[in-house]
Amino acid sequence: MADAEKIIEIEVLRYRPEQDKEPVLQTYKVPFTDDMSVLQGLQYIKDYLDGTVSFRWSCRMAICGSCGMMIEGKPKLSCKTFLREYYPQGLRVEALAHLPIERDLVVDAADFVAKLERIKPYIIPKEARTLEQGEYLQTPQQRDMYEQFSSCINCMLCYAACPQYGLNPKFTGPGVLALLHRYNADSRDGGQDERMKLGYADEGFWGCTAVGYCSEVCPKGVDPANAINQNKMNSAINYFTRFVTPGRADK
Repeated sequence: MADAEKIIEIEVLRYRPEQDKEPVLQTYKVPFTDDMSVLQGLQYIKDYLDGTVSFRWSCRMAICGSCGMMIEGKPKLSCKTFLREYYPQGLRVEALAHLPIERDLVVDAADFVAKLERIKPYIIPKEARTLEQGEYLQTPQQRDMYEQFSSCINCMLCYAACPQYGLNPKFTGPGVLALLHRYNADSRDGGQDERMKLGYADEGFWGCTAVGYCSEVCPKGVDPANAINQNKMNSAINYFTRFVTPGRADK
């Protein structure tokens, strides 16, 4: 038997640069059933109530990372969050925190993308191989070293959760630093020295203040705080090892 239809109020942060000097809130009454996500609620608003409401979405399966937004003040994927969780009190949806708003719930991701490109988020082979030599092989144990960090979908929820990024936009940020660690930990990769110049810079690992909220909000179970802490520890070990192992090169 189908769920009974109910009505919920969704308060949407609106910002239309051609007419709004600053963001304003607008409330919509949306009929819903218990299997409807927040994203479906927004799609109802756009289809039937107000076609000017803007937001991003693509897969609707918590894979693409496009539909991230602040839902009742917390960074979440709207396709993975259900309206029933906020009934009957209603909910507020806003653009992701700490990122410039382009329009309504759409944020400017240029800073994130630039930082992502800077770490070269792809395997840089340690040595060239021809097709005839076959693929680059690794053991299951070698894959386990980075598998958890490879689940990042670039949704930027961790950036909205990171107080340090909010205070200092130059900070590389949790998601990108986790991906930096993912490629460095890959046994097939040889680009660690190049990436670590960014990781050990002022805006890299040591710019993190260890709040840990980034890991809490990740919809895919990635633990950016852990990746950052591992590299802080390795950095400290490398620094002090220089004094007890003469001639040791910095890493």
